Amino acid sequence: MKSISKGKLIFIAAIVAAIFCVWHFNLTQYLSFEYMQEKKQAFADFYSENSVLTIGGYLIVYIAVTALSIPGATILTLMGGFLFGVVKGTIIVSFASTIGATCAFLAARFLLKDSIQQKFGDKLKTINDGVAKEGGFYLFTMRLIPAFPFFVINLVMGLTPINVRTFFLVSQAGMLPGTIVYVNAGTQLSKIESLKGILSLELILSFAALGILPILIKKIMGWIRPGNKTATNTGDAQ
Repeated sequence: MKSISKGKLIFIAAIVAAIFCVWHFNLTQYLSFEYMQEKKQAFADFYSENSVLTIGGYLIVYIAVTALSIPGATILTLMGGFLFGVVKGTIIVSFASTIGATCAFLAARFLLKDSIQQKFGDKLKTINDGVAKEGGFYLFTMRLIPAFPFFVINLVMGLTPINVRTFFLVSQAGMLPGTIVYVNAGTQLSKIESLKGILSLELILSFAALGILPILIKKIMGWIRPGNKTATNTGDAQ
């Protein structure tokens, strides 16, 4: 059995310690819809007096929550809309969520990719080849469909050959429509009674169609090109 390196042990210990503190001290209570509604005015007052500090603290918390796969990103996104408005809120949330997702992606890659690929490399060959060739398209689709849990995508993609730059850029683009929807909803926080209904079925289907479209276009182009080639060769033969 291959021993775990000292660096990985320290990294694992740090993650476990961070998650333990979150749950032991019940820090998730501060990421609840009820807490956000109760404290929204206090946060708004603090932001009006300490804008830079508020944005910096918000970024740190958001990145930490997404990097550790702790439930609460939706609540933070709504609060971002309430505090910062649609434009500034979208920019802040977009980068915070993508940076946090990339941290989770890199953590999974650092801790698990080698062992998973060594153990199941033959079985994963088809998946690896597909992701290496069209990983950006698949990732974009998954980011747009809420049925795929945010944290699961981060961790699973870390086990594939997709490169970090592609993961970051595609994730930011793919999560942007949903970010705008939730940030915009956050600007009306006082009127929201629950998280249900923010994403309608029609909106979810629209996101899914938007994500699938690039894959369909690429597939269609792949079918057309061989046909054109065949037609050209036939014409030459005549």
